[in-house]
Amino acid sequence: MSTFRIEGGNPLHGEITPQGAKNEALQILCAVLLTSEKVTLHNIPDIVDVNKLIFLLEDLGVKIQKRGKGSYTFKADDVNLDYLQSENFKQDGRGLRGSIMLVGPLLGRFGKGYIPKPGGDKIGRRRLDTHFEGFIKLGAKFRYNREEYFYGVEAKKLTGTYLLLDEASVTGTANIVMAAVLAEGITTIYNAACEPYLQQLCKMLVRMGAKISGIGSNLLVIEGVDALGGTEHTMLPDMIEIGSWIGLAAMTRSELTIKDVSWENLGQIPRAFNRLGVQMELKGDDIYIPRHEKGYEVQNFIDGSIMTIADAPWPGLTPDLLSILLVVATQARGEVVIHQKMFESRLFFVDKLLDMGAKIILCDPHRATVIGHDFKSTLKATTMTSPDIRAGISLLIAALSAKGTSTIHNIEQIDRGYEDIDARLRAIGANIVRV
Repeated sequence: MSTFRIEGGNPLHGEITPQGAKNEALQILCAVLLTSEKVTLHNIPDIVDVNKLIFLLEDLGVKIQKRGKGSYTFKADDVNLDYLQSENFKQDGRGLRGSIMLVGPLLGRFGKGYIPKPGGDKIGRRRLDTHFEGFIKLGAKFRYNREEYFYGVEAKKLTGTYLLLDEASVTGTANIVMAAVLAEGITTIYNAACEPYLQQLCKMLVRMGAKISGIGSNLLVIEGVDALGGTEHTMLPDMIEIGSWIGLAAMTRSELTIKDVSWENLGQIPRAFNRLGVQMELKGDDIYIPRHEKGYEVQNFIDGSIMTIADAPWPGLTPDLLSILLVVATQARGEVVIHQKMFESRLFFVDKLLDMGAKIILCDPHRATVIGHDFKSTLKATTMTSPDIRAGISLLIAALSAKGTSTIHNIEQIDRGYEDIDARLRAIGANIVRV
């Protein structure tokens, strides 16, 4: 288990460029299985979760060539379906939540898809019902081995149908879309997720020859085609990393510029930080955060009631940023309620912030009230362990703002989502060492 040692309390300065989007990459990489032709992908982040999926594709028989930093070609013209029943696959697939999105393209193109119960962050229950109910309605037969926690779907032919999803699941929508593009007839998906990364997937599939309308809305209509061809695609910058750097600048009272952010795809993220009083300027496609020498003040609602920041399906605020917003609120002027609606275990990391001197009332598994210090007292350095990717980066931001030396164990969780983070932070003046 690796560790970060952080000497906090120092302002940072300079420019930082966000990596390619992790959540987009996991969808797009699975989509290469939909064609036997070459697919070229750019701006793939060099992070643990993405690299695990690339290794899985290679073990499946996909021919992979690295062309440069973040750029690869994939050719799935000789897929080894026997690997899906192997013990190696049952072990390797279990360690990655994104592996569930292999099922849709495998089912759509080859008529069968299998997956062990996937792992990932320990942030509460994350149901797979939406995925498999969609496959069943498209005509697949479902089976589940309870002893091995192994899922499977098989179909001689998929047929288009009307689907009303029980939740606007991003991975569920992506999985069903990838199966439906090769189904016979028309598939209508209502209550579909419409995040920018899902839009990116649909646009890529259209370039490959798929027929999809309604992209960007919660009503997708897909007319199945016989086959898809090759294409070239570039990932968006990672919106969660952009939000992380905004939070880092505010907490450390640093002057930072975040480069090439694709502002039109950030949705509610800038507004959420504005509600905490964090100021920023858009310069071209860069975000400039000035040094908040006098701190930042939480807004109230129009009627004067306490500010509540909550997550919601897109175009609402992504749940992945609530941990970071909560940490930023610990030094705000005023109070705020953080309401994590979509996952019931994601706020449990606040005990570490309490150890650092933060004023937080954990109301229940979904809500926390934060009373900001207004920088009148700083967080205290401490030793902690990262429970998941987003809590891990939140604790890292807290440590960089705290006076003294903090230690964060289990940083493999942070590495799952952030590329070469210690070197990139050192480049803007952070005192951080990987042990």
